[in-house]
Amino acid sequence: MRDFYIAHEDDIKAGKTTDVYFIRTRKVLEEKGIHRRVFADVTTTSLPHGWRWGVLAGIEEVARLLEGLPVNVYAMPEGTVFHPYEPVLQIEGYYEDFGIYETALLGMLSQASGIATAALRTKIAAKFKPVYSFGIRHMHPAIAPMIDRSAFIGGCDGVSGVLGAEMMGEKPVGTMPHALVLVVGDQVKAWRYFDEVIEPEVPRTALVDTLCDEKFEALMAVEALGERLNAIRLDTPSSRRGNFRRIVEEVRWELDLRGYEHVKIFLSGGLDEESLKELADVADAFGVGGSIASAKPVDFSLDIVEVEGQPITKRGKLSGRKQVYRCENGHYHRVPADKKLERCPVCGARVEPLLKPLIENGEIVAELPKAREIRGYVLEQAEKFGLSLE
Repeated sequence: MRDFYIAHEDDIKAGKTTDVYFIRTRKVLEEKGIHRRVFADVTTTSLPHGWRWGVLAGIEEVARLLEGLPVNVYAMPEGTVFHPYEPVLQIEGYYEDFGIYETALLGMLSQASGIATAALRTKIAAKFKPVYSFGIRHMHPAIAPMIDRSAFIGGCDGVSGVLGAEMMGEKPVGTMPHALVLVVGDQVKAWRYFDEVIEPEVPRTALVDTLCDEKFEALMAVEALGERLNAIRLDTPSSRRGNFRRIVEEVRWELDLRGYEHVKIFLSGGLDEESLKELADVADAFGVGGSIASAKPVDFSLDIVEVEGQPITKRGKLSGRKQVYRCENGHYHRVPADKKLERCPVCGARVEPLLKPLIENGEIVAELPKAREIRGYVLEQAEKFGLSLE
């Protein structure tokens, strides 16, 4: 008997997290002796909320899922910016060898990519100021590390989850909860106790909205900790906010007036892409929860596009092998695989193929970069290609 309703790694690798019709399909093929080599694309025809671009995530998990199977896999590098109708991953092999893994691999790519895309959009909305992912409390703890990793590679500057940060080789970030203030019974004592107990390398950020007005608690905090205070955090509930921007401006004014220009203002509590557009210029950093962690998944699908070397697919899809090229100016071109591009048809710049070998006959042949490297790649693309929220 299990304590939690979660699939263990062995369950996933054994194909137990599949939809039952894939098992029935394999049974039919095996009993009827149908043994055909296929080529399949993973694509999406649209992105959540009408977004124009997405950030690909989940590739490393898919590589681990398919490792050891007699298949070849091609994929865009993890963190690549992609668009609808562009294959992001391709599988070549006998269908009965990999078909039962369709459910799992689509889930890995879909949810991770949705979170990574939301993270980058949030980072852009914040004008590239620090954004931290605080949203694992909104999702099942079994997938907390995946959420944290996807948010981080999508552009977040840090994550609050202990295990997620550990698995990435990062340190978790966070300030203090209202619970500390309430259990201690006095906000000034809580701030001072935190300062006395917590290791020096952790920034001193005082939560200033628990018992009193934000402005006055902010002034109490600077009086209590002085130069040791790094930031104050406003987590004001929506029922008390009114005009949140004006509250932040008021706090900033009072701090600066008293010579505390060094104290940063950190905002959290129900923030999303739209609210950050309004607050990005009046605060220094942001903690974002559900709008990243609970982001809508990208609706990827896996479709056979070739059987025994012959192009064929279902209605509404494009048959045949494909390649996606991108030039240094950010123009993308999806073409038949046998059509080699050297230069961009739009601007004449050199192009590179984005779909590259990931697995060859069951062996992972691509480099699987660390999360921080992928994050750097994502932010580089955002800057280089001028990604916008429109």
